[in-house]
Amino acid sequence: MENLPGKVAVVTGAASGIGFAISKALLDRSMKVVMADIEQKALEKAISGLGAPSEQVLPVVCDVSKPGDVDDLARKCLDYFGQVHVVCNNAGVVTGGPSWEQTLEDWQWVLGVNLWGVINGIRTFTPILVDQGFGHIVNTASMAGLVALPMSAPYTVSKHAVVGLSEALYLELELISSKVGVSVLCPGWVKTSLKDADRNRPNTSNQDTQINDSGPPGTQSEGTGSFEVQARGLMESLIDNGMDPAQVAGLVVDAIETGKFWIHTHDEMKPAISGRFARCVAEENPRLSLEGLIPN
Repeated sequence: MENLPGKVAVVTGAASGIGFAISKALLDRSMKVVMADIEQKALEKAISGLGAPSEQVLPVVCDVSKPGDVDDLARKCLDYFGQVHVVCNNAGVVTGGPSWEQTLEDWQWVLGVNLWGVINGIRTFTPILVDQGFGHIVNTASMAGLVALPMSAPYTVSKHAVVGLSEALYLELELISSKVGVSVLCPGWVKTSLKDADRNRPNTSNQDTQINDSGPPGTQSEGTGSFEVQARGLMESLIDNGMDPAQVAGLVVDAIETGKFWIHTHDEMKPAISGRFARCVAEENPRLSLEGLIPN
């Protein structure tokens, strides 16, 4: 989609990390941006830090896991700007721990935001873009959408689903000869606040979202606790030393302008992807390979 200046974009998870960087990059292209996030104070702080004129930015508090919130997001965008051209379904959260120790609340929360947030965005905004004859949708997945990562099953499941959904959407739009483009963002380690995602978790009986030390009665496996702590420490270190979100945002804008579907941020991680699919084709059992996933 060319000629971005003057066009309107919607970005979810826009108060921090990749979402904030994408919002800034699009504003730098002279676009108008609806910045949506579940955190009102963080959203207000983010927008004030941008210094963009009020007529160019619209903040909207939105829980993407709720269809009504996303419908309301679209209405507010159209009421304020009169149109929408780019939609970035970016909001995401994560939990950690063995898959059998993740509670139902863990699964519902992660899938609600990471997968249903994208589903809701597609359901609400795609008809608008198709009807107007052009536009672009960017869905944020992850390297975890291409390579299964242990100790983060809900996140991995959600991101695999986002990749599959994005491919299906791309092909569907091609079948109807639509000029609406689709991209799927599969970032590696990026310096964001993802590891602190539990700050926005709804109040539930299980408040320890990063490390679940107790699942349903009888499910805690001996010895998983210390490994889990080590895995969390490694993840936090990799995120803290990850890529600048601004670099990721630049790749996203380029994909929107050129109609590129796959957005990879770390070329060194591609052998992990090709290795996984080679084992799939060869009908070999899964193997944990950290090639390219963990910096030397």
